[in-house]
Amino acid sequence: MAEGEEDCHSDVVRTDDNERSGEANLQARELFLKAVEQEQNGALYEAIKFYRLAMQLVPDIEFKIAYTRSPDGDGVGKNYIEDNEDDSKMADLLSYFQQQLTLQEFSIKLCQPELDVNQTHISVLPMEVLMYIFRWVVSSDLDLRSLEQLSLVCRGFYICARDPEIWRQACLKVWGRSCNKMVPYTSWREMFLERPRVRFDGVYISKTTYIRQGEQSLDGFYRAWHQVEYYRYLRFFPDGQVMMLTTPEEPQSIVPRLRTKNTRTDAILLGHYRLSQDTDNQTKVFAVMTKKKEEKPIDYHKYRYFCRVPVQETDHSFHVGLQLCSSGRQRFNKLVWIHHSCHITYKSSGETAISSFDIDKMYTPLFFARVKSFTAFSEKPL
Repeated sequence: MAEGEEDCHSDVVRTDDNERSGEANLQARELFLKAVEQEQNGALYEAIKFYRLAMQLVPDIEFKIAYTRSPDGDGVGKNYIEDNEDDSKMADLLSYFQQQLTLQEFSIKLCQPELDVNQTHISVLPMEVLMYIFRWVVSSDLDLRSLEQLSLVCRGFYICARDPEIWRQACLKVWGRSCNKMVPYTSWREMFLERPRVRFDGVYISKTTYIRQGEQSLDGFYRAWHQVEYYRYLRFFPDGQVMMLTTPEEPQSIVPRLRTKNTRTDAILLGHYRLSQDTDNQTKVFAVMTKKKEEKPIDYHKYRYFCRVPVQETDHSFHVGLQLCSSGRQRFNKLVWIHHSCHITYKSSGETAISSFDIDKMYTPLFFARVKSFTAFSEKPL
């Protein structure tokens, strides 16, 4: 009899514990859904208060809400459950990660070590230091590709990589004052990714091939034909400068020399460019380039009374117009020629003679080729 009474008493205790836990789960669920509703309405302070109350009752209530479907409940809860069950509908991953960090503890850390380590973990660093590191990752070369790769480390790094200030400064370096407003884009990041722009992490290259007729032999039995091949290279920099080189040398030998603007390659043209968007939504690139100025050696004449015919000094500048296009899956990777001219300015008179070149099949489009070595080093932060 005593054993039977003990069993009955233990069953009653278990029933009471189950009822209490069930009531706690229901109460925590109501608080959690109330917090979700407050957050959707923009009342973040009230939402955090309800989140904390819910987690004090049931620490893992966020996982029970997110991954289980309850048959009863109000419309807010159902919508929240459906949105979390379908990953394709979770478009704003940034707000989701921020919510998860808010629900953790009073002292929020962006990232935590997976294993116990004796060394100092990067999560100990203040937010200001972390953001400064991220600016070094982007660097003055606007290497946003590395920033996107860094965001894959953890959700804390994902939040840092979506910092609007980083993307705003990148947009200002590309478009200047013309991007003071984000309209029609919803974020600075969307503007940088969607708005047409030239790319800086590589070189635009075109190859031109044609057949040229040679001289006829002395006996008149045959005439030689020559196949001519040459390349055009175009490299843009975030500060508005551009380099262009026309040479028969192949990319394997030329591309490494175009990493910096202080290249010693002969016949290279240096100048500035600007982006222009017309009313027909076509983005064009206009550039003005000149040859590198070389210091002329002092000409010492052998005779004292040597009469030399003065040579009229001139300045040559090349004006280039290109249309920015996309081809295939890559964006902004094609430049089509629309204008090319040479301006000769005589220093003595100040007059300028313009020679325009016909844009024909000799001006083949330039296609972008990414060069990893261009962004391997950071000279200064963003």
